[in-house]
Amino acid sequence: MTRQPLVARRAEALLGSAVVATAPVAGGDVATATKLRLSDGTTALIKTLPQSPPGFFESEARGLRWLAEAQAEGGVAVPEVLAVDAECLIIRWVEPGRNGGDIAAAFGQALAATHAAGAPTYGLDEDGFIARLPLPNRPAPSWAEFYAVRRVLPYLKLARDREAVTGREAATVESVVGRLSGLLPDEPPARLHGDLWNGNVLWGADGRVSVIDPAAYGGHREVDLAMLSLFGLPHLPRVLEAYDEAAPLADGWEDRIALHQLFPLLVHACLFGGGYGARAAAAAARYA
Repeated sequence: MTRQPLVARRAEALLGSAVVATAPVAGGDVATATKLRLSDGTTALIKTLPQSPPGFFESEARGLRWLAEAQAEGGVAVPEVLAVDAECLIIRWVEPGRNGGDIAAAFGQALAATHAAGAPTYGLDEDGFIARLPLPNRPAPSWAEFYAVRRVLPYLKLARDREAVTGREAATVESVVGRLSGLLPDEPPARLHGDLWNGNVLWGADGRVSVIDPAAYGGHREVDLAMLSLFGLPHLPRVLEAYDEAAPLADGWEDRIALHQLFPLLVHACLFGGGYGARAAAAAARYA
């Protein structure tokens, strides 16, 4: 590790501790990530994004802290927030380790406990972000309504505006939105990570899984499980089996995976274009 002066000085100002070494960390699509070694022996990660949207890192820090509240009840591990300001977030470093079936099972159980910690409503009292995109969180009285008006339709419109979906693809998705109340069962709002894809799941050297980069809110727990299934996760069947043992899922949940993948697919269509709009339409067509 060398020392990047600008990053080091920013971290020192926030932490009140000298940074003795820094190293770039690969993998961030939005922010620049850097590993820090501090003079007090702490290892941390700083994420920086100059001219970030107002409230960007503060929202992420709130989400991490909200999820961390569930750890006392056996919830999934979340790195400690060490400092945050308008252009950066510093969290405790998670040393990477190997994945395995036993760790995966423990993760499934812990995720069930995090979800069971619950939320006051579908939504959250403040809007957030998913990647660089605004994430509307104004509460709604039912999951079907919230999923339609806060998760599917806003990103469908943005995808249309960015020409990431065709008119026909958009019409296919819209045809399902009007039927969500009959397709989605209501459950008490769960405490969701909100962006739980493989890249935000860290297999730690301490033998447990930690989660990072949340887009947290109160919602249906099947959303997090659908996101885990979208891009693949090591030992996913073991995770889901252990989750279902700890907190049995409603009948037909596997048939609703594609329905709950509409939201992340549309987000990806907005961000990356490509074939994600077509994938969203194909997922919607299963319920036509």
